[in-house]
Amino acid sequence: MNNRLTQEQLGKIVGEVERLSQQRQNEVDREQMVQILQELNLPPELIDEAMIQVQRRDALAVQQRQTRRLIVGIAACLAVAIGGIAFWSQQNQQTLARVAVQQDRITLTQDDGSNLTTVSRPAEVVYRVTLKDAPVGKKLDLSCDWIGLGDQVLKQNRYQTKEITTPVWNTQCRNTIAANAPCRNLEGANVSGRSPTQRCQF
Repeated sequence: MNNRLTQEQLGKIVGEVERLSQQRQNEVDREQMVQILQELNLPPELIDEAMIQVQRRDALAVQQRQTRRLIVGIAACLAVAIGGIAFWSQQNQQTLARVAVQQDRITLTQDDGSNLTTVSRPAEVVYRVTLKDAPVGKKLDLSCDWIGLGDQVLKQNRYQTKEITTPVWNTQCRNTIAANAPCRNLEGANVSGRSPTQRCQF
């Protein structure tokens, strides 16, 4: 061991010696304990049992402090997690609230750029929607309700978009209008002597 010490090391050693000396002065040996108990008219034979009880209580106190610290730590983690989820949810809701329809049209499967007002049955029609302020990098869960007479929902499409890559985003849903489907303002039209063609108005 190196016997040469720096001033800093010497200061630390002096401090440690003082601490140990103070600790030794505060400690009471067994003979002193017996003497103190006799002066207090207490039975010295209970020293061992009393020491066990004191050690148990000290250990229990340490365990309770550790448990409290653990509970506080878990509560803090839960609070942070709940706060994070709430913040993320609020941000997500605000993002979704900004999404709006920029343009929408009903067309046949083959889009000619027009917006259908009537269609011959049976037919497959497509509802084409252009969204604005769509959340880039996310997928949207959408639903599309096809409403018939009396505001009855005839069909509902539920789908998820692909990952959105631009704030202006095109999406669509499809529906097959059956030959016997109820619709608004039915018209009959004879074409070259053939049976009337049923037309639905949107």
